[in-house]
Amino acid sequence: MQVQTVTIREATENDLQAIIALFADDPLGGHGDTTDPEALPDYRAAFTRIAASPNETLYVAELDGEVVGTFQIMVTTTITARGASSMIIEAVQTRADMRGRGIGADMIAYAIEKAHETGMRLVQFTSNAVRKDAHRFYERLGFTPSHIGFKMKLK
Repeated sequence: MQVQTVTIREATENDLQAIIALFADDPLGGHGDTTDPEALPDYRAAFTRIAASPNETLYVAELDGEVVGTFQIMVTTTITARGASSMIIEAVQTRADMRGRGIGADMIAYAIEKAHETGMRLVQFTSNAVRKDAHRFYERLGFTPSHIGFKMKLK
């Protein structure tokens, strides 16, 4: 049996099309992601903003030189909890044909390790309410559904 080695690293602009394809292939996301070349400038602009932010990092998971997953982390500091910082994990996506191989768990473990290394108070994220399989996955990893999230779409 061959052991897979997943490499997690910061995304580069060269990864952008593979990352876009991950989200465009997601029927549940509802974000309107597309591989249409006309949308590429929007994605490039977002990548530039993320890359320039000291509080945001976009990552990819690679297997055999191919991007098979992605996630983003953000650090936020609030006055609550005596000014503690927390990590927010967003945009977790594993390529559809690679699900069930531990790639998502590897990505989350990587983010949690970064949170430990940087002294975060907690790690949190939101997950689309329709993603019941994802919720079970996150609970298996030790997360608890402790809060209810609210959103207001502006665009």
